[in-house]
Amino acid sequence: MTDVRAMLLILAKDLRQRVRDRSLFMLALVVPFGLAAIFSLVFHGLDERHPARIALADQDRGPVAASFSRQALRPLERGGAITLVTAGDPGQARALVERGEVDAAYVLPPGLSQAVLSARPASIQVIGDVDAQIGSYVARSVAGTFAAQVRYVQVALAAKGSGDPQSALATPDPLTVRDVPAGRRQLTAAESLSAGMAVFFLFFTVQFGFSGILDERRDGTLARLLAAPVPRYTIVFGKLLSGFVLGVASMAVLMTASALLLGAHWGDPVGVGLLIVSGVLAATGVMATVATAATSAEQAGNIEAVVAVLLGVLGGVFLPTPQLSDVMAGLSLITPHRWFLQGLADLSGGGGLGVVAVPVLVLTGIGVVTIGLALLRVGRWTRA
Repeated sequence: MTDVRAMLLILAKDLRQRVRDRSLFMLALVVPFGLAAIFSLVFHGLDERHPARIALADQDRGPVAASFSRQALRPLERGGAITLVTAGDPGQARALVERGEVDAAYVLPPGLSQAVLSARPASIQVIGDVDAQIGSYVARSVAGTFAAQVRYVQVALAAKGSGDPQSALATPDPLTVRDVPAGRRQLTAAESLSAGMAVFFLFFTVQFGFSGILDERRDGTLARLLAAPVPRYTIVFGKLLSGFVLGVASMAVLMTASALLLGAHWGDPVGVGLLIVSGVLAATGVMATVATAATSAEQAGNIEAVVAVLLGVLGGVFLPTPQLSDVMAGLSLITPHRWFLQGLADLSGGGGLGVVAVPVLVLTGIGVVTIGLALLRVGRWTRA
């Protein structure tokens, strides 16, 4: 009980000291939340789905035109991929494109069906807006796919030597591709930036704990702590605990603020809590191990800053993991950032606590191993 009381006294002293230091609030709360808010405003609407707006001017009104509308366009409209607008003639369709009311327009010329059924050359005109390249590309791709289907039917009937092209075109596809909704496994831009900034600056926050031993030695107070009738490990664990408490507090505040103010959705609060605790444990251990390579507080701060930035880059804080090369994506698996962000992504997809089991275990394992390494190397720091 004496050791525990001494550890808590060291923790309370360090927390009071850090609270008085306003730079802690800037580094742990203001800067990460401010950056997340700014980036969220910059990338606002990036994750929203914008269906392509397409006009259709049908001058043919034959079976092929009906098949194009029924089999190619209407399913896309029901799926939310496009918004279909009816135009009376080619002039109106072109005017809709020029005014920016639609991204592209189809013009089905007179005689299209007759030409297709007679195996004569035929074409569908696509009018695209130069300022809406994605919508124009979608319209052209749909028309190209339908033309390929028509060509397939013509070749098949020619090879068979018989058959009715009109009925063949009206026959539903024998193979139907159906989208199966699944839980979301990727954070939105606002969520990814908020979580990324939080876990990135977490590594700067926790360094205030363990590295405080070097501050105590520089200020001459370490000798007084060592002279106290408590084991040396009590001092070490007190410093580790102070960094851990600061990290959990800052992460909890940041995640809550991003949910309330930036609209982030993290999923099950219990799962988020487990990820925060295990993530802070991993960050504390990594920074403690790095700090043991330094001989002064200034040197420890410099080395820890380099390691924190390097791990943040590898872990996908600044660039999503799917956009990294295969080598970089593989290296990201050794960083706590990758497992923390992956756990949040799986949890936000509506999964239960089971989806964060692996990330929590990996983060906890990283924390236990690195804290063990730090304890093995800290003996020279606590020499009287």
